[in-house]
Amino acid sequence: MNKKIIGIGLASVAVLSLAACSNRKSASSNGNGKTDLKVAMVTDTGGVDDKSFNQSAWEGLQEWGKANNLKKGNGFDYFQSASESDYATNLDTAVSSGYKLIYGIGFALHDAVEKAAKDNSDVNYVIIDDVIKDADNVASVTFADNESGYLAGIAAAKSTKTKTVGFVGGMQSEVISRFRAGFEAGVKSVDDSIKIKVDYAGSFGDAAKGKTIAATQYAAGADIIYQVAGGTGAGVFSEAKAENESRNEADKVWVIGVDRDQAAEGKYTSKDGKASNFVLASTIKEVGESVKKISTETAKDKFPGGKVTTYGLKDGGVDIATTNLSDDAVKAIADAKEKIISGDIKVPEK
Repeated sequence: MNKKIIGIGLASVAVLSLAACSNRKSASSNGNGKTDLKVAMVTDTGGVDDKSFNQSAWEGLQEWGKANNLKKGNGFDYFQSASESDYATNLDTAVSSGYKLIYGIGFALHDAVEKAAKDNSDVNYVIIDDVIKDADNVASVTFADNESGYLAGIAAAKSTKTKTVGFVGGMQSEVISRFRAGFEAGVKSVDDSIKIKVDYAGSFGDAAKGKTIAATQYAAGADIIYQVAGGTGAGVFSEAKAENESRNEADKVWVIGVDRDQAAEGKYTSKDGKASNFVLASTIKEVGESVKKISTETAKDKFPGGKVTTYGLKDGGVDIATTNLSDDAVKAIADAKEKIISGDIKVPEK
């Protein structure tokens, strides 16, 4: 960030110098901060409390901040985007607020991050779930979502009673295509006769649309839905809860969560008054861990600028929480994980 010195005289220069120094050290001057690095993240429209992708990133940033004795607003923070028009504004605000490492959470921020990086060569940026090329001050982080999607497909195929399962995506994109390709391949690896219903909401922040799509898929016979839709996925959970509260346990419907363990979102009281849960499993994307790792590296002057890092099953970047799966399904998933890691199974990305 360029600083202009206005006016003349040693006094004014001294004041400005002190202000600049204060800005650089604000993260630690009021406490025992272990680093002067200020880190921020800009969410996509799903929001920081989407119980999914953005929330995972924010949890990781909070853990990094806590480990470095920093506090929200004083060393690290987030800027929430209500719409796509907020991306550029939030990135600019983060820069003017003195943040030197800024995360763009989600492929939708690609263009905004790319422009911000060109305009602010002294600031480091990270784009999550996309790639920005030819920029030394941008690190790109992607995940092998097809691998975790494959495991979700096995979970669904091993658990469905109706032989019909659903997939609800937020927006059509390369990332969501990886999830879908892996899921479909995983289902078919167990039983090629299982039907897979696929719908996209066209948004990662439309819970009402997610609920409507889920209602349609359940009504059409799907008893398990894999939601890969960010904040829109909240509607899928809402519909599953409503369905199950009016059904017998033997006829319950299920949801497979995404990006973080979403078991807590599946709690409900069944028709016969018993506490139950409808989250079958959740695929895990360690967005928070990648945020912690890169923030730590950057604080040590080892920012991976210009590089693309892909996290998969082999390095623990993706996984699955087997919350309510049968022993048979858990074993099938464990076997598949070994074969994917060894290369015996090649999971399609498209």
